[in-house]
Amino acid sequence: MNGDPITSVVARNQCTGCGACAGAFPEFIKMVEDATHGRRPLVTRSEAGCQASRDATAVCAGQGSNWTQLRLGDEIDEAWGPVRAAWEGWAEDPEIRYRGSSGGAVTGLGLFALETGFAGGVVHVAARQDDLRLNETVISHDRAGLMRGAGSRYAQASPCDALARIKAGDEKVVFVGKPCDVASVSKAMRHDPELAEKISLTIAIFCAGAPNLVATDALLKSLGVPKGATIRDLRYRGNGWPGLMQATWVGSDGQETKSNGIPYGAGWGGILQSHRRWRCRVCADHSGAFADISVGDPWHAPPSGNEDAGRSLVVARTARGQAFVEAARRSQSIYVETRPRDVIARAQPNLSATNGAVWGRRMAMRMFGLGAPQDRGQKLLAQWWALPMKQKALSVLGTWKRILRDRLWQPVRISGRTQ
Repeated sequence: MNGDPITSVVARNQCTGCGACAGAFPEFIKMVEDATHGRRPLVTRSEAGCQASRDATAVCAGQGSNWTQLRLGDEIDEAWGPVRAAWEGWAEDPEIRYRGSSGGAVTGLGLFALETGFAGGVVHVAARQDDLRLNETVISHDRAGLMRGAGSRYAQASPCDALARIKAGDEKVVFVGKPCDVASVSKAMRHDPELAEKISLTIAIFCAGAPNLVATDALLKSLGVPKGATIRDLRYRGNGWPGLMQATWVGSDGQETKSNGIPYGAGWGGILQSHRRWRCRVCADHSGAFADISVGDPWHAPPSGNEDAGRSLVVARTARGQAFVEAARRSQSIYVETRPRDVIARAQPNLSATNGAVWGRRMAMRMFGLGAPQDRGQKLLAQWWALPMKQKALSVLGTWKRILRDRLWQPVRISGRTQ
């Protein structure tokens, strides 16, 4: 049927898989697990479905975001989004610090919100209990629930599919997601004041892209997990910083086996990142500009091994976020030390280079007649221009090569089971 812009967003490789469209209109839009393309929305083929799809564009950040809505005061803000304050630290709870990907700050902040009554629930993702390769959105109300989601989940996730549950619930929540997820939630909150009243705080986790199910299966193969085995545990990170990628499974003989661990660098760089979706490669916000608080790895002070005590980089984007972090520090839920506001560039130099390349990649797409996300008010051209000449050229020429190799002009068509 005509007039279905959400399906068009998917077809044009602009969908992030955040799930906001399905969360806003659950009767007409469902999320589907596609092994290659990731979690993507499926719109009911009816006039009501098309109308829901048209209305859902108001909450879709896949097509782009509006940076003019952000408080940008200087060059640091223009490059990374608002940075009111920055810290480095960890969760005071030793188990949370150990289990977390990089110091457990997100889990520690979530637990502080629940224990103080700041929020009644925390929206986050956790491994699906019936298939640990996949993620599901959960709303946790206690420490045990939060611990289900501790540690990175390098797999497709759609935490915004909880929007309807959040709005219908009788409690305020803290929302935790990737930068693209939080960007969509920010749009939804602007569009729906009633929903905004229910979300007390947003926390974004730094992200370099979300691998697909094919990537997870490749990781399991490298860990020696046989096909058909029942997976009992799958760790992408955590249990030390940055942690090892490791799986436990039960084979056809009923024997439980735990694999050797793969270091984070080998697992991410050697297996997972090559399976990121194209939309992730043209993303211009990897550090959560639209969140109240952003949390990532402080790679400028890297761990000495694979299982060091974790450390988190914590960035306050709004006054609400800054006040919350400072309250959590006073309560000894987290320990933080103040860092300069420009710390993100030093902690995440790879993201600086990525942001610079995005303008060149998007320009290359448009030169081929392909649509690309548009982020109003973000100075991507200046970041691209600051790159060395070789990197500028590669951002364009490399994209042309990928367009031809992967036939990116062909519409994305999804298949799989509805979740």
